[in-house]
Amino acid sequence: MLRIDDPTFTWPLLTLDEAALDHNIATVAGAFAGAGVEHAPHVKTHMSREVWERQSATGVWGATVATPAQLRTALGWGVPGSGRRAFLANELVDPRDVAWLRSALTDGIAEGTAGEAANRLADEVWVYVDSTWGVELLAGGFAGAAPETVARLGVLVELGVPGGRTGVRGVSDAVTLAGLVHDAGLRLVGIAGYEGPVASGTSDEELAAVGRWCDELREAGAGVADLVDGPVVLSAGGSTFADVVARRLPVPVRDAAGEDVPTRVVLRSGAYVTHDHGHYVRVDPWTRLGTERLRPAITVWAAVLSAPEPGLVICGLGRRDVSFDIDLPTPLVARTPDAAGRLGEPRTLTGVRVTALNDQHAYLALDSAADGVLRPGDVIGFGISHPCTTLDKYRTALVTRGDDVVEQVTLDF
Repeated sequence: MLRIDDPTFTWPLLTLDEAALDHNIATVAGAFAGAGVEHAPHVKTHMSREVWERQSATGVWGATVATPAQLRTALGWGVPGSGRRAFLANELVDPRDVAWLRSALTDGIAEGTAGEAANRLADEVWVYVDSTWGVELLAGGFAGAAPETVARLGVLVELGVPGGRTGVRGVSDAVTLAGLVHDAGLRLVGIAGYEGPVASGTSDEELAAVGRWCDELREAGAGVADLVDGPVVLSAGGSTFADVVARRLPVPVRDAAGEDVPTRVVLRSGAYVTHDHGHYVRVDPWTRLGTERLRPAITVWAAVLSAPEPGLVICGLGRRDVSFDIDLPTPLVARTPDAAGRLGEPRTLTGVRVTALNDQHAYLALDSAADGVLRPGDVIGFGISHPCTTLDKYRTALVTRGDDVVEQVTLDF
């Protein structure tokens, strides 16, 4: 079994703790099942087939992606079951991508494969629209397609937030656009959106604002119920505010006549799979939802390059190696290698913090009690904040059990 300090590897090195991954995946699967909501994990967090297989095994609906390129990659992984369903939680506006999607949903796309279902790349793909242009593009791209191909495309109207990013700006506009989707012969499945722009923190007032946004999503869902064949899908992000959306969206929806509207709630949480030592520790919706705490899975290992003056250490870790868009990395442990490069036992670091990053260098400030505890050649394990923008800097990661490498996973960014 390989170890992280084998000659095969060098620093900086990204590792994912297997026990933390398994704990996080099982914890969130249980939480969502208990709340009566479905899950389509946002795989942009890691873009790894091997990690997605672990998530898919819990019975999720399918994979959420952010871009057409990610859609092609995720469907190309060929993961059985839910791996053949994907949710592009974004607008599709390029006719080339619409043409590709039509082919991916069409029987016979893969020549020489056995079995009808295997003859196409995907069983079902959902996409957003927030404009008449988007509706017209999809309708034109799927014009003349076989009914079963059209039926595999699900369209959701995106409800946005004033001042936010994509999405129509109001319930009435969402209902109007849904009518256009239906009239264009496309399969409308529901209403979706992203609650992140509603609030920047987790105060009671901000959580209440997210709850009101959920009510608007539910109202829009009620408004389009007559246009949807089957339960209306209500979909939200659910990473920072998973507790609010998991509790608020399943509340019964009633139409203008007071009749219950059947709904399906599909959340797209993704960062949970690795969690972190910063942003997601602070916002932590999972304990508010009554689950166990999630565990940070990511460690980035880097060597001390220099201790040029008292109270300052320079480490071989920079903007090219670790996220810095929300918080700087957190020094967790230090390990001193022997003459062969084998790492000694970890020492917990206190009084050490990262103050700045260059492209490939980190500046570590040491308080007086910690001064002298680090020397050139020592290896530091850093925790990160915001996993997406750390994982996208690597092509591979090592899933580890202690120092042992369980598997090397590909990160398809």
